[in-house]
Amino acid sequence: MKENISIDLKNTEKFISCEETYALAQKSVIHLDSLNNGTGAGNDFLGWLSLPDDIHPTVSKLEKCAKHLRNISDTTVVVGIGGSYLGSKAIIEALSHSFSPLLQKKHHDVLFAGHNLCEDYISDLLELLYERNYSIIVISKSGTTTEPAIVFRILKEHLERRVGKAQAADRIIAVTDSSKGALRSLSELYGYDTFDIPDNIGGRYSVLSPVGLLPVAVSGLDISALVKGAKAFEDISRRNKKALTNPSLIYAAARNLLLQQGRSIEILAGFTPKLHYLAEWWKQLYGESEGKEGKGIFPASVDFTTDLHSLGQYIQEGQRLMFETILSVKNPTKTLTIPSETDDSDKLNFLAGKRVSEVNRCAETGTILAHNDGDVPVLRIDVPVLNEFYIGQLIYFFELACAISGYILDVNPFDQPGVEAYKNNMFALLNKPGYEEKGKLLQEKMKK
Repeated sequence: MKENISIDLKNTEKFISCEETYALAQKSVIHLDSLNNGTGAGNDFLGWLSLPDDIHPTVSKLEKCAKHLRNISDTTVVVGIGGSYLGSKAIIEALSHSFSPLLQKKHHDVLFAGHNLCEDYISDLLELLYERNYSIIVISKSGTTTEPAIVFRILKEHLERRVGKAQAADRIIAVTDSSKGALRSLSELYGYDTFDIPDNIGGRYSVLSPVGLLPVAVSGLDISALVKGAKAFEDISRRNKKALTNPSLIYAAARNLLLQQGRSIEILAGFTPKLHYLAEWWKQLYGESEGKEGKGIFPASVDFTTDLHSLGQYIQEGQRLMFETILSVKNPTKTLTIPSETDDSDKLNFLAGKRVSEVNRCAETGTILAHNDGDVPVLRIDVPVLNEFYIGQLIYFFELACAISGYILDVNPFDQPGVEAYKNNMFALLNKPGYEEKGKLLQEKMKK
């Protein structure tokens, strides 16, 4: 029987008792019911709940498409922003060789674009692509989101000049709305193969849909195992009303109790650099889901032990505004021992013969104890090993907990009205038709 990811509360007990946490978790079963019954806020966007089952008929099609792209190209550029790229990048970074772009052996590079408007970044990408035989996966429900739309226009023109329009069409896959939108129209016009973004799934909850799974499959990872992991966690959590055995309920409850004590910042920390983009995905999921109506916990992240030599000082002794959630990976996938040195000038022979992972584990434990002594509550999420199955579990765990946590806060965890503010100002400053009056007001405001 496989282990599952689990949550450890013992380093929060000085701040919130386990009894308090379990009581709120049990009370929050009403929010679990709201999700399953579709009676809560944002109930038009609950398709992610059943994705581990619903995606099964599409998995083989995604794998076939990925194999095609790997056969005709050595590189795939994924064009998307927010939930249209963070999930797949998180999985690929977590499970790939740390230096895969530099390996001499044959592999398929997956690059990301459309998540910024930096002219230097896009130009550097084009310089690289002149030397690559590449394909494109463009991900956008509407096809009009500014950043990916601009970058796709540039890459499409670049690819068509390189290989011709007919070949370019065979190398472009669109993941978009099933029936409407600019990208759907463009796909029909040029004959791109497409995968649908379900209408009832928002971007930040879409990683287990074709949005996240196709780039992951192209990278060579096992998306079937990923989905199986998510399904395994769905089975132990989605309809589990016993708070003591439901990690998502416990996590949602603990973080909200800590917020009530004034801990308004949550720092997600991992002791492997491979989890960096998993934290970036987590930040979007929680920040966009909870940060509204003047509410929510601010999601931040650090990479330990690296950041212990910088931000570690603030976490240890700065303002007591935060709590930490540690992503603790129990077993590394590789083995490396520390050698003995004859003169022992660095005084490290006491570590000779030990695995590096043992030192890293002691650093993790020491950090938790130090920060806890420094008045920082620390939650720990235990992950048996970094592989597709457990990353799938982790994704479903965080998504379910996020939805429950949003309902505890009494916000809609599935909308994002605030993200339109910068777009409206940007369009006005760029003189987009229809924004002329707002543009004048902004120009006046800047003069003042």
